[in-house]
Amino acid sequence: MNLVEMLDRNARKFPHKDCLRYGGRGLTFAGLKEQAERAAGLFQSWGVQKGDKIAIMSFNTPAFVIAFFGALKAGAAVVPVNHKLAAPEVDYILEHSEARALLFDGALSQIANNISVPIKMAAIDSDAGGFERMEKAMENISVFKLQEIEDNDLAEILYTSGTTGKPKGCLHTHKNVIFAGITGALAMKMDEQDRLLMAMPIWHSSPLNNWFMAAQYMGATTVLLREYHPLHFLQAVQDEKCTIYFGAPISYIMPVQLIPNFGDFDLSSMRCWIYGGGPISGEVALMLVEKYRSNNFYQVYGMTEAGPTGTVLYPRDQVRKAGSIGCNALPGAEIMVMKSDTEPASPGETGEIWLKSDSMMNGYYKNPEATAAAFINGWYRTGDVARVDEDGYLYIVDRLKDMIVTGGENVYSKEVEDAIAAHPGVVEAAVIGRPHPDWGETVVAFVVLKEGAGLDVDELKSFLAAKLAKYKIPREFNFVSELPHTPTGKVKKFELREQFA
Repeated sequence: MNLVEMLDRNARKFPHKDCLRYGGRGLTFAGLKEQAERAAGLFQSWGVQKGDKIAIMSFNTPAFVIAFFGALKAGAAVVPVNHKLAAPEVDYILEHSEARALLFDGALSQIANNISVPIKMAAIDSDAGGFERMEKAMENISVFKLQEIEDNDLAEILYTSGTTGKPKGCLHTHKNVIFAGITGALAMKMDEQDRLLMAMPIWHSSPLNNWFMAAQYMGATTVLLREYHPLHFLQAVQDEKCTIYFGAPISYIMPVQLIPNFGDFDLSSMRCWIYGGGPISGEVALMLVEKYRSNNFYQVYGMTEAGPTGTVLYPRDQVRKAGSIGCNALPGAEIMVMKSDTEPASPGETGEIWLKSDSMMNGYYKNPEATAAAFINGWYRTGDVARVDEDGYLYIVDRLKDMIVTGGENVYSKEVEDAIAAHPGVVEAAVIGRPHPDWGETVVAFVVLKEGAGLDVDELKSFLAAKLAKYKIPREFNFVSELPHTPTGKVKKFELREQFA
């Protein structure tokens, strides 16, 4: 089984059933197969061969899905690109992945125009001046050369930032991705009658592999929302009778806070409210249960490297164990908490979370050193530190990799610190995450300026806008005379947290 055969099988089993819903219109499984094969033929006409990579930078639209499966049918691997990144960040991913082509939403033409890597580029969904449009070019394609796809062939390179600040590419085979989808389907007891709402960015590892692929594996329908908006989110659930949704905690909180007539929406079709990217407190959990008139909330935890596959906190424990990520790994996975490389943590102790899963990556692209460092005896070291309670439930208390999670987006402090330090008026910077009731965490920077620099917050934010995605730019800047250091010169971030939290 591979992802291409999965689509072909669904086209045979459910030819007239909607695979996708978008803007009130449907695309059947048979229609998706036909469009994907036209896209594959187009890519092959560009010279794409088996083993090449095709990058896609898009919103949640049918064109993303068509391009995704078209790339796979051409024998290529897909490199999903975060559409919120700045051009230099996209440049790095394109160059590092050795992508042969970039497909981008026409609305992102400003970013595309500033990409410096010499690469074939085409617009999708809407026109972009000076660029070929994929959909129009596909009209002249009638055949493509069938490729023999193996389950261990590369399907995706998913980029995730590391402690060095440079993104690392996680290598996932067709088999890895299918296992991630099977895990999601089993965990939520999904079947072909389900209707998955895709409002979080589809290029993210969990929306793409755990939930979209679960729907694909089961022959369910996916309802695409181009971008998350609290009102459109509620309207989609009501109008499309969606049954499963995955989102960051903030995507549940915002509708309650911002939509005056929230209670008027009919959300009764939804049977699985899934959230990840940050815990929900007991107080917030009770509020959501009341406002959404549902007890069916699931907290999931996983890592891009693992598919992502990890743990789940089931509805029965949402309030009793609020803030926990659960006690057992999902089907096809194992988890343990280690206080050393050889000794597991006991109840009441903390340690690093280690993972094994059928959907585990094959390694980091072109980075054998990082791959070797990430694994020990076949276990992936997540870098997340968790406390184990008396019942065996896990609570994340810190991150060895110093990652900040804000609104479901991962921000690595080292990357932000390097960008700030690149300003000629800055001597040094430190970045931490401060707890935030809605966003999980908010990014806070502490900056030491050169004498007489006269740098203000607006100027620094403008400087960072060209280097970092918007969500990575600190919401708060503290200009300080010096940072606390250890004798070896490392910043003592725990002191910053204690002093300024």
